[in-house]
Amino acid sequence: MAAEWSVVLLTCQRGGCVSAFQRELEARRLRGGLGPRPPPLLLAVEDPWARLGSGGATLNALLVAAEHLSARAGCTVVTSDVLREARILILHMGRDFSFDDCGRAFTCLPVEEPGAVAEALVCNLDSLLGTMTHRLCVGSPPGVWVCSTDMLLTVPSAPGIDWDGFQGVRVIAVPGSQMYARNHGVYLTDEQGLVRDIIYKGTEAQIRQCAGPDGTVPLVCGVVFFSSDAAEQLLATHVIPPLDACTYMGLDSGAPPIQLSLFFDIVLCMARGMTEEDFVKGSGDASARSARSVLWTALRAFPLSMACIPDASYDYMTMSASDHIRSLTLLPSSASHLRFCKTAHSHVDQPCLLEDGSSVTNCLLEGAVRLAAGSVIQHCHLQGPLEIGPGCLLSGLTVGSSPALQGCLLRDIVLQGHHVRLRDLPCRVFTLTGRLDDWQSPAEEATYLNMPWAEFFHRTGIREGDLWDAETPQRSRCLLNARLFPVLHACEALGLDDVLWLLAPAAVAGKRLACWRTAWRMSWQELLPCLDKAVELGARRALFFLQGQRKVRTVLLGHQDSSLLPLARSAVHEGYHEAVLGTLDEVASTAGDAGIAARALACIAEVLGCMARGEGGLRSGPAANREWASAFGRLETGDIAGGVRELAAERQKWMSSPALLVRAARHYEGAEQILVRQAVMSSCQFVTVGQVELPPLGHWVQVACPARLDLSGGWSDTPPITYEHGGAVVDVAVLVDGCRPIGARVRRISEPELRLVSLGGMSRSEAVAELVCRELEHLQDYCQPHAPGALLKAAFICTQVVQFPSQKPLQAQLMESFGGGFEVHTWSKLPHGSGLGTSSILAGAVMASLYRAAGKAASTESLIHAVLHLEQRLTTGGGWQDQVGGLVPGIKIGRSKAQLPLKVEVEKIPVPDSFTQTLNNHLLLVYTGKTRLARNLLQDVVRNWYARLPSTVQNADALVSNAEECAQALRQGNLPLIGKCLDRYWQQKKCMAPGCEPLAVGRMMDALRPYVYGQCLAGAGGGGFLYVLTKVPRQKEALHQILAKTEGLGNFSIHSIAVDTSGFSVEVVGCDLKDGAHPGEDMAV
Repeated sequence: MAAEWSVVLLTCQRGGCVSAFQRELEARRLRGGLGPRPPPLLLAVEDPWARLGSGGATLNALLVAAEHLSARAGCTVVTSDVLREARILILHMGRDFSFDDCGRAFTCLPVEEPGAVAEALVCNLDSLLGTMTHRLCVGSPPGVWVCSTDMLLTVPSAPGIDWDGFQGVRVIAVPGSQMYARNHGVYLTDEQGLVRDIIYKGTEAQIRQCAGPDGTVPLVCGVVFFSSDAAEQLLATHVIPPLDACTYMGLDSGAPPIQLSLFFDIVLCMARGMTEEDFVKGSGDASARSARSVLWTALRAFPLSMACIPDASYDYMTMSASDHIRSLTLLPSSASHLRFCKTAHSHVDQPCLLEDGSSVTNCLLEGAVRLAAGSVIQHCHLQGPLEIGPGCLLSGLTVGSSPALQGCLLRDIVLQGHHVRLRDLPCRVFTLTGRLDDWQSPAEEATYLNMPWAEFFHRTGIREGDLWDAETPQRSRCLLNARLFPVLHACEALGLDDVLWLLAPAAVAGKRLACWRTAWRMSWQELLPCLDKAVELGARRALFFLQGQRKVRTVLLGHQDSSLLPLARSAVHEGYHEAVLGTLDEVASTAGDAGIAARALACIAEVLGCMARGEGGLRSGPAANREWASAFGRLETGDIAGGVRELAAERQKWMSSPALLVRAARHYEGAEQILVRQAVMSSCQFVTVGQVELPPLGHWVQVACPARLDLSGGWSDTPPITYEHGGAVVDVAVLVDGCRPIGARVRRISEPELRLVSLGGMSRSEAVAELVCRELEHLQDYCQPHAPGALLKAAFICTQVVQFPSQKPLQAQLMESFGGGFEVHTWSKLPHGSGLGTSSILAGAVMASLYRAAGKAASTESLIHAVLHLEQRLTTGGGWQDQVGGLVPGIKIGRSKAQLPLKVEVEKIPVPDSFTQTLNNHLLLVYTGKTRLARNLLQDVVRNWYARLPSTVQNADALVSNAEECAQALRQGNLPLIGKCLDRYWQQKKCMAPGCEPLAVGRMMDALRPYVYGQCLAGAGGGGFLYVLTKVPRQKEALHQILAKTEGLGNFSIHSIAVDTSGFSVEVVGCDLKDGAHPGEDMAV
C-alpha cells in the first residue's frame, strides 16, 4: 500500500533556486520515485522572507496548495473546501548545510536500489518520500502532513499508528535515549497520549519526566499531521495580521516580515499543559505575541496527540563533520527500507583499495585511490595514485584536482569544491576545514584544521587581521566568518592548491602566504548565499551519467548480470540518452564479441523504446525495412563494426516521433537477432557427417519420432540465455496414444527437382500442401518461417544437399551429385501449438531422413546441433530442448555451459527398475483445446533477458537448479518430489512469460489439483497440452469425468502417454508405400 498524495510541496529558502528544485521533483515523478500514482501537483515553493521559520513556511505552502487545488477545481478564489478530501505533503528544506551545497534534503546517501524503475542517486529527500508514502502515512485520513528534511528518519514497515476516531493534530515521535534528548526536543504526554508540553534542551529532571517504562523518551522528529479540520483552521489565519506576513500574499501586500516556528508557535498552542497567558507571553516582540494569540484562538480546541513509533530512529543532521561522516559510513537500523553500501553509483578501478567502513557515492575513481575506513567521498572524479586517510569528507572535486592531491596524505579533513555565482560571474571555490572544527565557537576556544587557532597562525604566518576586521568583537570571531577561502586571483586561475597549502609544513606554507593574501577571499558565511545550487545539481547529474557510461562498459564487457534498463530510463528522463547511445555504439563496435555486441544492440533498442515514452505502438513487430538492409547485410557478413556504424547513422533518421522510435527499436532487435544467430551457429562445429551407401532410386528413407515432454528447465535452453547463463532441461521422449506422432520420409526421384509435400495429421493419404522447386530462386525464401515449405527448404540448404547461394543451377547440382531430385513427405499427428516440440523434432526427422537419402549419416548428437543451426537459418530462433527430447530416447537431462561455441551435452537419467512403467501409469496428457497464440513470447523473453531484469535472471537460476532437482527425483523414483518440481516449473514458466496461462487452463488445473502430484503446460505454455502426474495410476477415465463437470473448459481431450525407450527410427523401406501414406494410427485430438 502507499499514500496517494493530492499535492507534494517542497519549501526552500528565499533565493534558494526554486526552479532547480522544481526540476528535481519533476525528475522524481518521471522515474517513478513518487509511487505508482504520482501526485497531480508537485510544487517547489520559495519562502517569501529570508527568515520565515518552519511555521511560516508551512502556512505559506498550505496557502499555495489550497490555491492550486482551488484552481484545479474550477474556483476563482481560494476555498478551504478543497482541503476536505485532499492529502497534502509539505517537506521543508530548512537552513543551509555545511557539508552539502544543496542542503540536507539533497544530501546523497550511499544507497543503491536494485528494484527501482529508474536508476538514480538516492538523497535524503528520496528516503523521506519513501518513508512518508509507503510507511508512515499509509492508512491516515485526508489532511496535511508536514515533514522536515533535516534528519535521517527510519520507520518500520508497519508503524502501528491507530487512526480510528482520530481528530485534531498528531505529532510523530521516535524513542531515543535521555542523553540524546539533552540537545533535542522531547514530548511530555499524559496517559491518553495527548501532548502536554514540548521540552527543548531541557534539564535532566524535565527529560526524565518524559521517559517511558523502558527509560526512552519520545523525541521530536520533525513530522506533524493536521486533520482536514485543523488544516482549514490554520489556512484561515493567513488573512489575519500579523500571520498574513508569513505568505507570499502578505509579501505582495507590503506586510512586515514575521518569523514563525512550526513546533513552538503552531503546535505548542494545542498542548494540554500550556495556558494562554504562558503561551502568548512566551514569545519576544509584540508582533510575535499577536501571532501566537491568533493561533491560540484558531487551533486551541483541537486535541494534540502523539504517536511514538517503536523501533523507529531519528538522526538529526548536525553541523558536526564527525556526525555527518558517521551517518554515511554506519549501516542504518534494520527497520530502514534502505541498505547502505560501500560504493553507490560509482565506478572504482581498484575497489580493493577501499577499506570496509568507507563510503563512495556518485564518483569516478580512476587508478589507485586508497580510502581509509571512516572516510567519505561524494561527487568526485579523481585519478590516482591518491591516499585518503581516516576521518575525511571529500566532495565536489573534479579530475583536474587530482594532481594537487597526489602525494598529499589527507587525514581528518573536509575538502569541498563549490559552484559559486558572484552576480553574473560563475566561479569554482574550494573550502578546507577539519573534522573536529566547530563553525561558531569563538576562535580563542576553537580549532581550525583540528588545531588551536594560535597554532595555525604560527604555522602558516596568517594573522587574525587577515581573517577578521578589526571591528569584529573577539568573541564573535569564528570559523564561520573567517575569510579563509580564496575566490579569485588577479592574474591566474584558482585551484585546489589555494587551500591545500594550509595543511603544509611551515617551510612550504611561507611560499604560498603572499599569493593567498593577494587573493580575494570570502568566509563560509559570505559564500553560502552565492552557492549555485542549480549548477551543482547539474554537475552531480553529469557525473552520475559519466560513471553510468563506465558502468555500461563494465557490465557488457564483463558479461555481468546487472540490468542496464533502469539506467537507460534515467538517461532518457534526464536528457543523457545520446551519451548512453554513443557508449553502447562504442561497445558494440569494438568488443570483438558477437555476444557482447548483440546485448549492446538490445540495450540500444531499450533506450529507443524508453524515448518513445509508452507511445508509438508495441515493441514487437516487423524489422525488415529496406532502409536498414545495408547495415543488416554488414552484420550478416561478420562486419560488426561497420554494421553498428551504419545502424547508428540510420538511427538518426528515426528519432523524431514515438512511432519511428519504436520501429527503430524493432530493427535494433532484428540486428541483435542476426548476431545471436551467428553465435548459435557456432554449434555447427559439433555436426559430423559421414558417408554411407546411397539408397536406390525411389526407395523411401523413413523417420518416425516421439514427442517430448519438458519436465523442468525449459527456457534455459533458449539463446542467448543458454550460452550466456547456461541451461539444463529434463526431457522425456514419449509415445502419444501408443504411437510416434512426428515423422518424415525422403526418396530420390529421377526428375531434377525438389518435391515438398506436407501430409495431414488426420488422413493417411491426403496431402495438405505440395510444392515443387526447380530453380534456386524457389529456395530464397527459406529464411521466412511462414513461407511455404520454408523448413524443408532450409533443411536442404543446411544439410548441404543443395548449395545456396551458388552459381550452379539447382537442376545441375541435383543431377551431378545425385542423378536426380528428391521428394520429401512430412507429417505430425499433433495439433498446431501443442507444446510438445513438434517443429524442432520434425526438423530433426527431415534432416535425418535427408542425410540418409543423400548417402550420408549423422549421429544423434550431430542432429541436435544441426537442428539448432537450421532453426537459426530459418530465423525462428528457439533452443535445443525439443530435439533433445524427441531424438534421444527415454528420460534425460540436456545441459549447455555458459560459453561459445554452444555445445549441448545429454545425460541419460537412470531410473529404478520398473519405474518407467510406473511413470507411464501416472502420466497423462490433456489437450486443453486452446492454441497458443502468443507469437511474440520468445521475443519478450529474450528482451527481458537482455535487459537482465532481476526477476528474469533469478528465474533462469531457478530453472536450472529445478532441472537438477527433478533429475535427482527421477533417479530416486520419487513421484511426489517429481510433482513438486513440475508445479515449481509451471510457476517459473509463468514468471518467464507472463500471460502463458489462459483462464480456461487455470480452471482446468484448479479442478485437477487435488488428484495430481504436479502439472504443467508443455512447452512455452499459452495453450496446447497439459501434462499431469496423477497420485493414483491409470486415471484417464476418472480425470475425464472430473473435467467434464468443470464449467468453461471447452473442447478438451485426454491421451495416454508412455516413455519411448527406443527413440527415433531411420528405415529404408523400399518403394512400395502408397503415395501419401504414413505409419501409425490417427489420434483423436
